[in-house]
Amino acid sequence: MAHATYSLIRFQEPGHVKARAGLLIGERVLTLDGDINSLIQHWETTESELDQLAASAGPDAGLALSAVEVLAPVEPAQVLQTGANYRKHVIDLAVAHREAGQDAEEVRSKTEAMMDQRAGQGTPYFFIGLPTAIASATDDLTLPAYSKSHDWELELAAVIGKEAFRVSPEEALEHVFGYTMVNDITTREYVFRKDMPAIGSDWYRAKNAPGFLPAGPLLVPAKFFGDPQNVQVTLKLNGKAMQDESTQDMIFGVAKLVSEASQTMPLRPGDLVLTGSPAGNGQHWGRLLQDGDVMEGTITGLGTQLIHCKDEQ
Repeated sequence: MAHATYSLIRFQEPGHVKARAGLLIGERVLTLDGDINSLIQHWETTESELDQLAASAGPDAGLALSAVEVLAPVEPAQVLQTGANYRKHVIDLAVAHREAGQDAEEVRSKTEAMMDQRAGQGTPYFFIGLPTAIASATDDLTLPAYSKSHDWELELAAVIGKEAFRVSPEEALEHVFGYTMVNDITTREYVFRKDMPAIGSDWYRAKNAPGFLPAGPLLVPAKFFGDPQNVQVTLKLNGKAMQDESTQDMIFGVAKLVSEASQTMPLRPGDLVLTGSPAGNGQHWGRLLQDGDVMEGTITGLGTQLIHCKDEQ
């Protein structure tokens, strides 16, 4: 039986507390047994069942998508994040932060050469995010009152399907279940510790407030997603495109990122590997998030995030 294209979501029905996993076909949601991580972990057996379910579902099967509350599609135990992984993004930052008197084109040229060398010989830069920061693709984002420097960073995220420990780049994508979208919210003034410059960055304070990792709405199995190095990442702020870049601009692709991350720690089913954010964050534009802002995030094939920002009361 031919299978139909589908994605996975997590949702709640009105009046129900328990989150459910669902098979999304068009605008209809078919309720599945088990939680999302169990489905991912046992994909070798559940895949054929879901293929058959999708192929046999009628146009009115299940629930209307509009009748349920869509939650974050993932519940990772571990979140690995990647810094400075888009070539244009890094070059733009280098030019913007050049020292007084430095020629912009000279800085750009040197940084381009450095990025090319890094892509061929370097390794990715990882740091750890907290699962408690994950929110849904429609939850309001509360901007903490301790800062006015909150920023956006829309990213493609790989969802691990089976344990990956010290896998090669050639093997890595075999361990990826699928893909989702995450907006990695960052408090810019907290990234670097001014009181402890020798230590450097403080990713805990800068990136892990409640709701700072809005995810989803969709989790798309890899077999339906296509080439992760050829999708468009677009974030609009109040209707204006701020980020709009292809994942072709990544310095290290998904396979390299998953492989390198697995060299230190085992990646387990349901874990997230964020792949970095393209050029065009708020720091680049000199315009950070404010009360009333609306962020609309899209990545090819992964649906749409619509996040309303509000100041902490």
